[in-house]
Amino acid sequence: MDDWKYKPAGDLGLPHHEAFKSLKRENGLIATAMHWIWWSFVRAYLSLWHNLKVEGRENLPKDPPFVLVANHCSHLDALVLAAPLDLRLRDQIFPIAAGDVFFTNPAISAFAALMLNALPMWRKLCGPQALAELKQRLIEEPCCYILFPEGQRSRTGEMLPFKAGLGMMLAGTSVPVIPCYLKGCFEALRPETRWPVRHPIQIRIGKAITFESVPNTRSGWEQVATELQTAVKGLGTEQHPVA
Repeated sequence: MDDWKYKPAGDLGLPHHEAFKSLKRENGLIATAMHWIWWSFVRAYLSLWHNLKVEGRENLPKDPPFVLVANHCSHLDALVLAAPLDLRLRDQIFPIAAGDVFFTNPAISAFAALMLNALPMWRKLCGPQALAELKQRLIEEPCCYILFPEGQRSRTGEMLPFKAGLGMMLAGTSVPVIPCYLKGCFEALRPETRWPVRHPIQIRIGKAITFESVPNTRSGWEQVATELQTAVKGLGTEQHPVA
């Protein structure tokens, strides 16, 4: 039996406003309760207001680590992607959110951390160190990330090219990556509007892809991005009903 070793919390000693923005943030009992209440509400809201339909639920892993990637065209996207996941995983699900949007205002930062359980990605400052920290947490904790590899919301509803930074986190690992396609989110909450309208939303969930044989090099990162972009786009062009 391995000797037990004390490991302090990753955000130990940080003031609240800094802990919210830390990639090593850990959840306490209050945050756990808030996650459960919030996500229960979100699931009910999406079902009743947007008639959420999910296809391919059987492709979701039962336990982390794993990563969900999808097209990005609305602030509803992360909520929709997390909705089909088991409530018991709520503390282990981390949407990766734009730091310059969700973590500059103290009130919004608190909401993103305590309700969404989001971790910040500073788009203009994102470097190898931040990606290495995310990769380490993904594998060692383990946990689930919700990622939008386009790096920004589409302003037209059309999918943008996937960025290679995703590959830095996934190349050479056996972490399952689940491609997903979101339909209806753009119409439900367009970029120029503040509040969602009633519009049906669908999720198509594809089969897991792993990249353990892909080299952790620039060409490998680009290969990861290309393969996932192709998989997500393919789900969007499939012509069959969503159950």
